[in-house]
Amino acid sequence: LAHQLVESYPTKPISWFAVAAYYYLIKKYEMARRYFHKSIQIEQYFAPAWIGFGHSFAMKDESDQAMAAYRTATRLFRGSHVPLLCMGIEHLRTNTLSSARQFLQQAQLICPTDPLTYHEMGVVAYKSRDYDAATVYFHKALKLASGEAMETWEPTFINLAHTYRKRGMFEEAVNYYERALSVAPKSPMIYTSLGFTHHLQGNLDLAIQYYHKALGIHPRDTITTDLLKTALRDAMKSIDVLGDN
Repeated sequence: LAHQLVESYPTKPISWFAVAAYYYLIKKYEMARRYFHKSIQIEQYFAPAWIGFGHSFAMKDESDQAMAAYRTATRLFRGSHVPLLCMGIEHLRTNTLSSARQFLQQAQLICPTDPLTYHEMGVVAYKSRDYDAATVYFHKALKLASGEAMETWEPTFINLAHTYRKRGMFEEAVNYYERALSVAPKSPMIYTSLGFTHHLQGNLDLAIQYYHKALGIHPRDTITTDLLKTALRDAMKSIDVLGDN
């Protein structure tokens, strides 16, 4: 479809933007960058292309160039929260939490109904070990996202579950891991997280079952392998104690 647009409307920036978006989606970021730039050459005030241009740099860990593109989009797209959100996400990616928080708060003030902003603010709070605030932000994101395709929000379910686990609220953590599993049933990380949460509660049989499920999907996951070994050792110790009694 994108190439058909180029053939029909070769002088329209949206045509080359569509080609760039295609390459971006298949993770050919240098090709995507080339076509985002082509779109900008045709219409330098086409803000979506500047945002895509920034994304193509961010995905290759070229943060300075990404931020320059997002700043340009901010100037061209006045009144939009999207470039500010992108700058916040980029600062979060590079672990500059104070700057990330500042840009995300600005984005939230402009558009208080975008669930992605609250998700990213939740991540900032989580990384800052403010788990109470992270819980509020993740719940807000899910509330605003209700009615959308929920598989898109799998990371929010997982992050909310992580947050509850950090707070020692294991039942709530298991609930949100299971909700994440309902939209991503083949995710080994979710099975490992469920196993670890049950492990922390001393539910060794369940923990071992979930670790095995995770390794059935991703057999070479060293973290899950180590957790499984620990759970098996703990289970053997429990059997030894019962035998002594």
